[in-house]
Amino acid sequence: MIRVLLVDDEAVVRAGVRAILASDAEIEVVAEAGDGRQAVELAREHRPDVVLLDIRMPELDGLTAGAEIRRVVPETAVVMLTTFSEDSYIARALSDGASGFLLKSGDPRELVAGVRAVADGAAFLSPKVAHRVITELSVGDPGGRMSRRSAALERIEPLAERERAVLALVGQGLSNAEIATRLHVVEGTVKSYVSTVLSRLDVRNRVEAAILAHEAGIVNRSG
Repeated sequence: MIRVLLVDDEAVVRAGVRAILASDAEIEVVAEAGDGRQAVELAREHRPDVVLLDIRMPELDGLTAGAEIRRVVPETAVVMLTTFSEDSYIARALSDGASGFLLKSGDPRELVAGVRAVADGAAFLSPKVAHRVITELSVGDPGGRMSRRSAALERIEPLAERERAVLALVGQGLSNAEIATRLHVVEGTVKSYVSTVLSRLDVRNRVEAAILAHEAGIVNRSG
């Protein structure tokens, strides 16, 4: 069972997300919070597998709460619930160790897939969020998106063919087990590949690797 703490200051949003998660028999919402301070306390009390955390909240904003949750309950994965107007916050959330980003208005199936992915140790970046992140990062860049695409391709060029394939699947939000199935190898082999890819690309986590994969244009958006 995947245990989830749901945090949003709007009760109607929590009700909608809870209903979507209830469609998966392996996901259980163990607690809900309407502000960041309460979220930290509930995370400490329940030690959930995943925290779904709104960015904008009273008392303590989601970014600060997420960083504190990662500090006090490091085994808990933090997924930020975002809107298109909040993509400027994503860089900070990344540096604080967030495992994923999902749109509140996104496909309900994506919400379930994201929770399952991060609970299994993967990163999950909504394709629409990834697009906005790359656009945001390109602002002020003289070459814009093409410059970032070129730089990303240059960074991944030293990767072996199989390593590049693993990176592309990380970009899709697949877990090690799912990547192993896709590539017809054992999960331990995938874990080794992922560690090597993160090291060779000099990125801190799977989310940063996923963004780089999207920037390089190697992610198969059709799944």
